[in-house]
Amino acid sequence: MKRLIVNADDFGRHELINKAVEQAVEKGILRSATLMPGAKAFDSAVEIGKSHPQLGVGIHFTLVNGYPVLPPSEIPSLVTEEGVFVEDHTAFVKKLVSGHVNMQEVRAELSAQLRKMQNTGLHLTHVDSHQHMHTLPGVINVVLDLAKEAGIRAVRIPKAPLFSGEFGGIGQLIGRVGLGTLAMIAGGKAKSRNIAFPDYFAGIVAGEAVSEDNLLGVIKSLKSGTTEVMMHPGTDNKQLIPDTGWDHDFEAEFGAMISPAVMELIKAQKVEITNFSSLVTEN
Repeated sequence: MKRLIVNADDFGRHELINKAVEQAVEKGILRSATLMPGAKAFDSAVEIGKSHPQLGVGIHFTLVNGYPVLPPSEIPSLVTEEGVFVEDHTAFVKKLVSGHVNMQEVRAELSAQLRKMQNTGLHLTHVDSHQHMHTLPGVINVVLDLAKEAGIRAVRIPKAPLFSGEFGGIGQLIGRVGLGTLAMIAGGKAKSRNIAFPDYFAGIVAGEAVSEDNLLGVIKSLKSGTTEVMMHPGTDNKQLIPDTGWDHDFEAEFGAMISPAVMELIKAQKVEITNFSSLVTEN
């Protein structure tokens, strides 16, 4: 059996991302998304999740490039002077390795994010994180503990192939090796807690868009088991790129999700489109 989880990250970050998620569920192959608890379009994302029961919704834990749920004064080691998280994973890792991240504050903030998600009434299918921060030493223990306590029984383990998509040079390769190592350790910790994860991860690590051609290639090479493809869809690059500060082809990923060619290949290959709840059913 070949199963495919296409997951929309950053659900709730922007109304145009929410719009893409909604349309990709109704017209395409999207059946999984992870919602950012501190995001500006959180409320409308919750409504989309509630009105589309076929969409499995997880929590996109956020420690970088976003907004905290707790007051900044309660988590000073995690925020800038402006009261927002540091800009990216590089800045956070530098703080972490230099001992300037208070893990008690990490636990407090992520607990608050989880409570906010639980208060929506949505059934949470899994946990992952913005820019894969949940794979970092210390953070992974907090995330898995919280998941276990909340009865969430699945997690993303982003162990991507070293060479997938277009090769972006030695910097990209080093990044994939580093994340792959962290993902292997995280997977071992998840397994020891009986928290499930897909057999394979096909998301592109460095932020390149998963185009229609990329997705067709993933589907053609699917192995037996469950593969997750991490994607970031949106409906209007001209607005989303400046609003998010990320030069990403949101439209290409949205187009891939609703592509007739993709849907035809999935049918021909007898691939089951699912979400993380199927991993729990298997166990």
